[in-house]
Amino acid sequence: MDFDELKRQAIRIHDLYDELNRRERGRVWTRTEFVLGFMGDVGDLAKLVMAEEGAREHPGGRPALEHELADCLWSVLVLAHRYHVDLERAFHRTMTELDKRINARLSQGDTPGA
Repeated sequence: MDFDELKRQAIRIHDLYDELNRRERGRVWTRTEFVLGFMGDVGDLAKLVMAEEGAREHPGGRPALEHELADCLWSVLVLAHRYHVDLERAFHRTMTELDKRINARLSQGDTPGA
């Protein structure tokens, strides 16, 4: 599945949630509420990573970790959509900037023990 298909699928599910929330609650989540939900997912992801590392018990095991990672990716894709961010372009631009910055530091011998 390519990036555009991921975005389309994420937005389709987002739109279904909006329809469900309108029907059940008479309104949709605001962008602020959506990011707060994402923060909750990140908290859940942190617990699952700790469980994967053996630092805590958590029911669900690996499938739960995979589910939460997918939830977090979905939230990032939807937030980019709701804020009109071309996430693919922003990602490539950011990775290019980081690559240059890190390589510049590495070429200067700024690593510990060098």
